[in-house]
Amino acid sequence: MVGSALVRRFKSEGFPNVLTEDRSRVDLTEQAQVRDYFEREKPAIAIIAAARVGGIHANSTYPAEFIYENLMIAANCIHAAFQAGVERLLFLGSSCIYPKAAPQPIPENCLLSGPLEATNEAYAVAKIAGLKLCQYYRKQYGVTYHSAMPTNLYGPGDNYHPENSHVIPALIRRFHEAKASGAAETVVWGTGTPRREILHVDDLADACLRLLALANPPDWVNVGTGEDIPILELAGMIARVVGFKGEIRTDPSKPDGTPRKLLDDGRIRALGWRPLVGLEEGLADAYADFRRLLDRGDGRVRN
Repeated sequence: MVGSALVRRFKSEGFPNVLTEDRSRVDLTEQAQVRDYFEREKPAIAIIAAARVGGIHANSTYPAEFIYENLMIAANCIHAAFQAGVERLLFLGSSCIYPKAAPQPIPENCLLSGPLEATNEAYAVAKIAGLKLCQYYRKQYGVTYHSAMPTNLYGPGDNYHPENSHVIPALIRRFHEAKASGAAETVVWGTGTPRREILHVDDLADACLRLLALANPPDWVNVGTGEDIPILELAGMIARVVGFKGEIRTDPSKPDGTPRKLLDDGRIRALGWRPLVGLEEGLADAYADFRRLLDRGDGRVRN
């Protein structure tokens, strides 16, 4: 999702040579393959957007895979880029790097100030490691390696797996299937009270472009909207976009995750960036993408 948004944005800006590679040809968890790729292509700029990602269920069920694969991706890509002489690198992390009990909104300087949320600790540790790799390569070798920590993302190209996806694609699929089957109700995991900040992936691509234009960017910077919304209210918005008119119930037996995760976006706004895609508009865009994937039998909706 993020990679495709970045490609769309860079091509729209007229960048003549945007390099991409399919995971079937370069396995980013394999050091030799990553090293050979960077030595062969020698990009001027590298953006590390690849990751193994998922929602609460996936993070809780596969923590070993989440920490291993994301550690390998970060370490292999950042080190191989340095060895190949890449002077500029942007590593994309996640808002889950911050402590569970972080102040709200969450400032960048509260990193490593307390315990992480248990349900996504494995993923968060790997992303913190990538951030710190960039920080220390920059400090020791003078290369401009820096990081962006986006809030919860959604938009075209998302994964709509019924159990392993994030909250918005999971709810889009759930409400679409409930509408198609004529169900009288559908269920939202947890109590519905946790609040989430939501950012359209095209806004993240715009933020990345802005950060890469800076001669001396921060070591890491939050990328968010500055606003959040309760899960149950978000579910109601998605139901309206999809056209589901039944009852929405909560299931408190399922985990809620972090109660609130709102980023302090003051640093990046001071750099001249702000999000442009409204939530209603963005949800309609995401649902249209889901329908397109469904129509062509894409693997992201067949599971």
